[in-house]
Amino acid sequence: MPSRVAILTVLLLLGALHALIGLLLMPALSAIPLLQALLGLWLLLSFLLIPAGMLGRVIKRQPLSDRLAWAGMLAMGVFSSLFVLSLLRELCLLVLPWLGVHDARLPLWSTLAVLLLAAGSSVVGYVNARRLAAVVDVDIPIRDLPAALHGFTIAQISDIHVGPTIKRGYLDAIVNKVNTLKADLIAITGDLVDGSVQELAPHTAPLANLQSRHGAYFVTGNHEYYSNAPEWVAEVRRLGLTVLMNEHVVLKHQGASLLVAGVTDYSAHHFDEAERSDPQAALAGSPPHVAVKLLLAHQPRSATAAAAAGFDLQLSGHTHGGQFFPWNLFVPLQQPYTAGLNRLRNLWVYTSRGTGYWGPPKRLFAPSEITRLRLVLA
Repeated sequence: MPSRVAILTVLLLLGALHALIGLLLMPALSAIPLLQALLGLWLLLSFLLIPAGMLGRVIKRQPLSDRLAWAGMLAMGVFSSLFVLSLLRELCLLVLPWLGVHDARLPLWSTLAVLLLAAGSSVVGYVNARRLAAVVDVDIPIRDLPAALHGFTIAQISDIHVGPTIKRGYLDAIVNKVNTLKADLIAITGDLVDGSVQELAPHTAPLANLQSRHGAYFVTGNHEYYSNAPEWVAEVRRLGLTVLMNEHVVLKHQGASLLVAGVTDYSAHHFDEAERSDPQAALAGSPPHVAVKLLLAHQPRSATAAAAAGFDLQLSGHTHGGQFFPWNLFVPLQQPYTAGLNRLRNLWVYTSRGTGYWGPPKRLFAPSEITRLRLVLA
């Protein structure tokens, strides 16, 4: 539970940002008093709903807790767009006169544009976030790949974030779609949940229905550690999935061998030093000659250690592809890759944009995905 000082700091910052939006936009709406009043009311509600939604989990009573979370997350999504667009509007109003644009109606028109864009982007972002993720096909060229492994398929899902706004029905639809792919292997690369096993076990139960030739494999993400990782590891294993924590298994596929390793989340040592993420340890005791070495690692920044350890392919998530502007601009400050297929020396790294979403139910220019990766001869 955050300290009172931390809560007060967040509330003061949130209040200041809402006030700033009001100061930037409301004067221009003086010609439309009703719209000016509605904007002021929305800013007040948003200021109240966002912290209520973030703290909704401390309320044990349902459905009140989830309803507060929904209201708060929706308000956060609208606020985010409104804040960014308000700043962009202010920049335009400063620059346009230097470009010879002088129009007394510009402050009003630009304010109306900000309101329409914030509302429109929030609606489109909501639809994008809540619809079932599309299947993205990716070929991974592997040098000296045995013929037996040519066409080997991996279905990857990641960052579903089962929690206050994502429930059993959402996950059920994902599982059903993954099963239609008839993949050779299923990989779940972390951040499955936001909440405790006690709260969410009924909603993660569909994972037991995942079907593939060689089973389903799971690695922890940072959000599992926020939600009591040991309990979630036990629960995921109870559902019949293989959890890989700095360890590996060797699969035999039509006579060829494929090593599947998994590491704990990159930040796991902050919660338990014994679970420090270690790609090298994940290979300990492995056979000297396997055709392909696959690593499941929640965060792309595990790639440097994975390349040094000698893996051929790393599957990651964590970034959500940025989820929506402007957060995509900040991902490179922490992670080497935001989305898609990248190369680091002899290692291929595929970063999923995620199959669910976190926080606001909003995705713009970063669609969710169920990834079908196919090994092919380079």
